[in-house]
Amino acid sequence: MATKSTDQTPATIEDVALIAGVSIKTVSRVVNHEPNVRDSTRENVQQAIAQLNYRPNTAARRLAGHRSYLFALLYDDPSAYPNASASYVTNLQGGALQVAREQGYDLLIHPWDYRDPLVAEEIRRLIEQSNIDGLLLAPPLAELRSITTMLRSMGKAVVRISPGRTRRADGVTTNDREISAEMTRYLASLGHRRIVYLRGHPDHRAMGGREQGFLDGMTQSELPVTKSSLQQGDNSFDSGVACARKLLKWRQPPTAIFAANDDMAAGVLQVAQEFDIDVPTQLSVAGFDDTPLSRQVWPPLTTINQPIFEMGKAAATLLFQQISGQHSSQGIRVDSTLVVRRSTGPAPS
Repeated sequence: MATKSTDQTPATIEDVALIAGVSIKTVSRVVNHEPNVRDSTRENVQQAIAQLNYRPNTAARRLAGHRSYLFALLYDDPSAYPNASASYVTNLQGGALQVAREQGYDLLIHPWDYRDPLVAEEIRRLIEQSNIDGLLLAPPLAELRSITTMLRSMGKAVVRISPGRTRRADGVTTNDREISAEMTRYLASLGHRRIVYLRGHPDHRAMGGREQGFLDGMTQSELPVTKSSLQQGDNSFDSGVACARKLLKWRQPPTAIFAANDDMAAGVLQVAQEFDIDVPTQLSVAGFDDTPLSRQVWPPLTTINQPIFEMGKAAATLLFQQISGQHSSQGIRVDSTLVVRRSTGPAPS
C-alpha cells in the first residue's frame, strides 16, 4: 500500500485510491457497500479511509447512488407521558447513530404520538419529503399494523425494535420472558411468597413477555397466582405510587413487588417511605430497564438491565443490511441481565 502524508486539507477519494492502490471506482464501490469487491481489496480501502479520516461527499453519493443516505428512528412521543424517562430514547438513538456514522449515513430522530389516528399518513409524508432510505420503529409504533403495512407498500426497509408478539424476522428483540422469570425465581429464592407484579401500559404489547415471564417464574417456584398477583399500571411513576398505596394497605400486603419498569418501581419506593415501611427488610422492590433512575433512588433498585444501546446498534445494522441487499432471514436477540442491588432482601419472617 502506498503512503501519503496528511495535513489539515480534507482527504479526497483520489487520496484514498492512491494509498490503497486501487481505482477511484473501486473506492466508490467500497464506500457505497456494493458487492463483488474482494475482501482483501475492501480491507485495504477501509484502512486507507481510516488513515486519512476520509469522509465521503454526501451530496455526491446521493446523486450517484440514488439514495438519501438517511436513516430515521421513529419513537413514541415521551412528552405525552407524565414523568417520562428520556434514557430509553437516548440510548436507542446512541446505538443507532454509532452504526449510521460507521456506514456514512445521517440519522433523523422523530417522535410521534402512536394514538393519533393519522400517524401512518403523517409518517408517509415525512418519508416522501425526506426520501428516507430506511426506518427503525420503536415500540409501540413497531406494533401498529397501519404503519408497517404502509411502509411495506412504499418498499421501504424497516426494522422493528421489541415488536411485541409478532414473530417476523425484521426485528430486534430481547429475552424479556426468560429474564422476568429469573427475577421472579430470585425473589422466591429469598423466601417471598406474596409477590405482586405491576403491569405496564396495556397498549405496549412489547411488555407482554415480561408479564408472561413473571407467571412462568411463579409456576417454576410453585407459588400460587391469583387475580391480586397482577396489578395494572401504565409505566409511569404516578401509577407505581397509586398501585403501592393500594397494595400496602392490604391486610396481608405483598412482601415483594416486581414492577414492569423502573419508573413504577420508584413510585413503590416512595410510598414505602411514606408508610414507614423499610426496604428491603419489610418489602423488596424490583424494576426493569436499569435506567439512571434505578441508581439514583434509595435504596438503589434491583432491576433488569435492558441493553438499549446494543439493541439500537443491532437494529441499525439489520436496517443497513436490508438497504444494501444483505438482508438475513433471522432477526437479532440481545439478552437482558439481572442486576441485584439493595432494594431486595430476604422475606420478613
